[in-house]
Amino acid sequence: MRDMTSLPSPTVELTADEARRIALRAQGLLGAPDRRAGVRGVLRHLGAVQLDTISVLARSHELVPYARLGAVGRRTVESAYWGSAPGAAPARPHAFEYWSHAACILPVEEWPHFAFRRRAYRARPHWHHELPEGAYDRVIKQLRAEGPLTATELGGAKRTSEWWDWSGEKVAVERALMYGEVVCVERRGWKRVYDLAERAIPDDLLHAEPDDAECLRRLVRLAGEALGVGTRADIADYHRLKGEQVDAVIADSGLVPVTVEGWSRPAWADPAALAAPPRGRHRTTLLSPFDSLIWERARTERVFGFTHRLEAYVPKRKRVHGYFAMPVLAGGRLVGRVDPARDGRTLVAKQVTLQDRKAVPAVAQALLEAASWVDCTNVRVERVDAPELTEPLTREIERVLA
Repeated sequence: MRDMTSLPSPTVELTADEARRIALRAQGLLGAPDRRAGVRGVLRHLGAVQLDTISVLARSHELVPYARLGAVGRRTVESAYWGSAPGAAPARPHAFEYWSHAACILPVEEWPHFAFRRRAYRARPHWHHELPEGAYDRVIKQLRAEGPLTATELGGAKRTSEWWDWSGEKVAVERALMYGEVVCVERRGWKRVYDLAERAIPDDLLHAEPDDAECLRRLVRLAGEALGVGTRADIADYHRLKGEQVDAVIADSGLVPVTVEGWSRPAWADPAALAAPPRGRHRTTLLSPFDSLIWERARTERVFGFTHRLEAYVPKRKRVHGYFAMPVLAGGRLVGRVDPARDGRTLVAKQVTLQDRKAVPAVAQALLEAASWVDCTNVRVERVDAPELTEPLTREIERVLA
């Protein structure tokens, strides 16, 4: 492991505001969006888009490109991730699903750089689920003959109704996915669709086996580029690396050490982000709690002065901001939260938190744009944490709708 004390001293000092703007541009939320590159461009730019089962307005992997591109069609989003353009000839896959920050959609060209993780899984001495004898070979044989298939089509995902009680086939195919012999090539009704890696991954990528150091250098560099600027913990968290793995390669990653006003820890930045001051238009939008701008809560507090927690798994009586409270981004800052729901063609803001009265127009705009995207024609506000702002918010929504 490289001695951290031997790293070069930072020569660039950033203000907290500069770091915030660099982070926003790196995440595609400051400046003109690249609409020609579209959803695939967002995926390549971010390097990872997290998946999650919760769907309120839409699923998180749909909300991420929406936040950057606006009201891109939801079918277009799925097609961009998993398939070729409508009417186009079959093309090489653009993405695969694997374990990164969590279960994530990843650009297919990064397949080789997760070889270190596949090797680690193969060497893993114990698993949560026991693998029945012969199940692994049966699953591979069936996929070879019939694939792509879901776990249900392979013989059943569960043995009982308990979420954790996987069938032998489900255990086997998930093990094969972690080893890299099988790939998740799409989600169908939220079920993973599995295929053999030899069919799904282009040969030049499938057979590339970079060593662990090369994999880690690449992922550290990608994390730094996607964050713009980040601490060791920020960079490690992006693809869920260990701190010592970051330490071992960061000096050779191409990132440069910087200091940031108010940050107590050393930081590194993408040199391209430092070379061009971040300018352009800020997006006003609702953000998924799993958006990579804010998925690391300590960083969100440090960069934006905004404390956010997902409360979906908190007992209802203990929730503060709601089941799926979505932060509102406006003017490069997080100015409130909305816990949304749908009631027919009405988007319901069950609970709204506003930073102050100045946030009212931005929150109204974010709600109306989101409503239009999910084909709602009306917005209803049920509760605002500051009751005196209920009428101004409702009035602003009605004004724009009129």
